[in-house]
Amino acid sequence: MKRARIDVDGEIHAGEYRDGVVETDEDAFVVGEDGDLVAPCKPSALYCTGRNFAATLDQMEYDVPDQPAFFIKPPASVVAHEEPIPYPTFSEEVTYAGELCAVVDERCHRLDAEEVPEVIRGYTIMNDVDALDQPGRTARKAFDGSGPLGPWIETDLDPHGIDMHTEINGERRQEANTELMLFDPYEIVSFLSERFTFRPGDVIAFGSPANPGVIEPGDTVEITYEGVGTLRNDVAPPEE
Repeated sequence: MKRARIDVDGEIHAGEYRDGVVETDEDAFVVGEDGDLVAPCKPSALYCTGRNFAATLDQMEYDVPDQPAFFIKPPASVVAHEEPIPYPTFSEEVTYAGELCAVVDERCHRLDAEEVPEVIRGYTIMNDVDALDQPGRTARKAFDGSGPLGPWIETDLDPHGIDMHTEINGERRQEANTELMLFDPYEIVSFLSERFTFRPGDVIAFGSPANPGVIEPGDTVEITYEGVGTLRNDVAPPEE
């Protein structure tokens, strides 16, 4: 099942997404006519895994980590499916990375890997927008619009063995499978849960294959994960 959230005249409705319609217990809303999709959850934080594909390590000349490397994006980083990504005014080298994400369904802490499926609401997609020319990981990755998220949450998904690809203006730039991850998704959630108490709606991103280039204002980024869908965003010019 696909669970989505839609903004209708300033009010957020959540329900099942089917064929362009969000169906709640009481009503049905046509996306694009009655309202627009918003981010499929409201995370208190986005916990992001880096260096989780061998191709990325080779490209960036990183050492192989002995445990998941992670960083955190704030809620202000989230933009919805089809919402423009604001190109940061402080950077001239902005990259993208298509990532599969788990969405937490209940407050939890210190999970074993085998317990992880019990606390996950489902899976969605994130674009890890990175101001690559900035000093330090937080400066590069944690800013307004750096975490496009959506378009919905797929509740019936095994995150293993999923094909993905990213297209920029219709040109395929990334292509991989989640089997190529260095750390298993359940292992990552377990590892992070020892350090953080997760809350409903929190997002855990599992990393991206090699990053093949930059994005510029006017570009369209489309990230597809098999069984989930496609997250699509245009890149807007820097705000003056």
